[in-house]
Amino acid sequence: MVKHLITEAPFAYRFTCWFCGEPTNKTFSFPQHSHYVPDCVHPPITLYTCAECLRWANTAHVDNVWQVRFVVKKALIKHYKKHLAIGINWTKKSLEESGFELGNFASFQRSAWMMYEIARDRVNFSGWPLEVNGKTLDASSAFLTQPFWFDGVEYPSIEQAINQYAENFSLNKHYLKQVLSVVGKEKFSLAIRFCRVQVGATPQERAYALRMLSVDYTK
Repeated sequence: MVKHLITEAPFAYRFTCWFCGEPTNKTFSFPQHSHYVPDCVHPPITLYTCAECLRWANTAHVDNVWQVRFVVKKALIKHYKKHLAIGINWTKKSLEESGFELGNFASFQRSAWMMYEIARDRVNFSGWPLEVNGKTLDASSAFLTQPFWFDGVEYPSIEQAINQYAENFSLNKHYLKQVLSVVGKEKFSLAIRFCRVQVGATPQERAYALRMLSVDYTK
């Protein structure tokens, strides 16, 4: 049987989930005994995780522990999509001034921003460099997808951000990708605004608007 080495966590992160930063008393081992990984770039290791992230981590059939984190982050985004949408649709100030104090949405006003912050912080948690026997494991050969930061949230990839915003604003995801191919991911906010203007437009109208946008960006 393969022996898994316990990773060393900084003092401040003892008994903290490496994936999301929540307190924990669970552990996750990689590779799992049922999952043979011939080309794993690190030795078999065990690290602390919360029960929720452990469940998602156990579904990951990938090549190293950093790719497991990518799978878990995608699951967190999906799990918290409604909570993250609060930060997309509101600011803390606008919630405080929403006028919901006496209505059926009073409880939402009291707790919504806190729920958003909890979701955001779990998604954004970046873990810490993994060490075994005093040696830091090298993640440079882990073939990771580039994360994408937008509006205070770290998405595992730009694809995840596209999915989140397309669903939140009922946007055509394929059209959003086309707009991003014109303006670039650095102008993600502009792409979202442009697509929101086109909600309800016919395919012909969207195609025309995209051509005009392309002309503006090729001048």
